[in-house]
Formats: sequence, structure tokens, C-alpha cells
Amino acid sequence: MSAVTEDNIYSLRNVTHSYGTHSALSIEELDIRRGSVVELRGPNGSGKSTLLKILAFLEPFAGELLFDGSAARGREKELRREATLLLQEPYLLRRSVYENVAYGLKLRKLPRGEIDERVADSLGRVGLEPYSFARRPWFRLSGGEAQRVALAARLALRPRVLLLDEPTAGVDEASAALIRDAVCGSARDAGTTIIIATHDTDWLRDVPASRVVTLRNGRLSGM
Repeated sequence: MSAVTEDNIYSLRNVTHSYGTHSALSIEELDIRRGSVVELRGPNGSGKSTLLKILAFLEPFAGELLFDGSAARGREKELRREATLLLQEPYLLRRSVYENVAYGLKLRKLPRGEIDERVADSLGRVGLEPYSFARRPWFRLSGGEAQRVALAARLALRPRVLLLDEPTAGVDEASAALIRDAVCGSARDAGTTIIIATHDTDWLRDVPASRVVTLRNGRLSGM
């Protein structure tokens, strides 16, 4: 078993997760370097979504998980400020676009001026004109626009890790391209670590992965 190094943002050792009696994930060893782009591959049910939720500190686990060199257990709430997950189905509050993007920033008690700046910047990054979209209610968004608002809400937090689970599935081609560009921009401009599970071959061509991790039956394959 290799040693944990300071270059890793995640280090997993003997991490397991079960749903009842079903073993969903069993990872003996996995390291993810800071600032890398990691592609998760594997068939449906292989454990990709479970792994993403664990890396976002949203699922319990057994074993050892280090984040930035320190044990994650007991710090999950704190670490959710560092890593954020975008799901295939966007979840939006029944509020305006502005309120959706600003929600996490308000929880962090940022000054109003900084919140306004981050909301405008994040909406612009996903191709939504801030002044025309900020006041739009959630029910007046297309599927692609809703997914872009959900991504903007995460980009506004300026996370160290952005995890994506099929982020372009079911959205129009233009929105998929804008989502891809926004994620690439975050990796390039902020050094964000990107971990993505997707079957979008265009995405994989335009967002070259630093590393490919393949899962089968909840276990690493070919590593």
C-alpha cells in the first residue's frame, strides 16, 4: 500500500459503503491529486454515484478517508464547504435564480456586495446574463438553464473540489457546451479539482482527464 503524500487532496484506504446487506463500494486504495481532472468510468450500478457522494461528504463510510492530508471523519459538515456535488437532476429552491445562487453564500454570512459579485460572476460563467436571469423564478427555466443555475450556485462557493454526476445528461447541446466551458474555466482559473462521471463523449474529448478511474461492482478495475 502506497504512502499518503501532500500532493493528494483525497486519500482513501479500505473505504467501504453498503446499502443494507448490499455492498455498494469497496475501495482498497485511491489517491486523487490536487488540481487534477479525474474521470470516473463504469457501467450503471458500478458505484460511481456512491463514490461521488462519499467524496462530497454526503454518505457515511467505513475505512479511512483523508482530505488534504487530514482525517475527514467527524469533519464532514466543515468539509462540505470544500467539496460540492452537482447531480444529474438539478435541485433548485422555489425561489428566484438570484436566491438559488446566493443561498450558500448567505449561509456563510458573506457581505451583500460580495454575494452580488459572486452571483453575477457565476451566472456569467455558465452563460446566463445576470441582469436578465437573476430575478427569473425557478419555474421559468428550461432543463438546461436549471442545470446551469445549479452549477452557478456551486461555482459561487469557489469550492476546492467540484464533483459532477452526469451533469449534461438530458440537457440541450448548447447548455452542455456551456456547462463544460464553465467547469474547464474553474479548473483552469482556480485550480479546482474536478471529478466527473459522464457518458458524454464530447465532454470527455474537450475536458481531457488527468486520470481515469474505472469501477466495476463497487471495486476499482484495472488499477
